[in-house]
Amino acid sequence: MSIDIIIRIAALGIVVAALNQILKHAGRDDQAFFVTMAGIVVVLTWLVPYFVDLFDSMQSLFGL
Repeated sequence: MSIDIIIRIAALGIVVAALNQILKHAGRDDQAFFVTMAGIVVVLTWLVPYFVDLFDSMQSLFGL
């Protein structure tokens, strides 16, 4: 895992947190919730290839 993915996740987290606070103060709690969920989905899609590599490594390690 490179440092690039960690920096991207941190940057997206900062943007989502800022948008979340702005939307909550504007009284748009439902949109703030959807922004948070969208951020989680984006991060999970970035991490899926790493999970696949992890499970492939585990299968080859244990000979499954």
